[in-house]
Amino acid sequence: MAGMDFFIRPATGTSSSDWIRIANADIKVRMTRRLTRTVVRGQEGDDLHDEGSESTMYTINGELTIDEYKRIVAMFRTGQPYIHDPFEERDVKVIFAVMEYDSSNETFHFELLEDVI
Repeated sequence: MAGMDFFIRPATGTSSSDWIRIANADIKVRMTRRLTRTVVRGQEGDDLHDEGSESTMYTINGELTIDEYKRIVAMFRTGQPYIHDPFEERDVKVIFAVMEYDSSNETFHFELLEDVI
């Protein structure tokens, strides 16, 4: 499957010119729910309780120029950026969980976490 356009902007960005477009990125989304499990001894089964909150991990891979990398590393160090979720067509506030960059071939790997309460 061909890559997708990935968009990210700093938390302080207010206009469309603040978005950085990364073309041909591979984007993977993993969503999890928070559950509480109660084990009741002497009775049958366990009780599962859905706490109603979820976390989403966005894993992004692709290529960046060194100038694009410098702009994104500034976001990494200065606050929670926003990304555009291409699947749900919405802007999402995230944190960088992992950021890797290889200058020898200009490839990157980001893991971005959205926490929804």
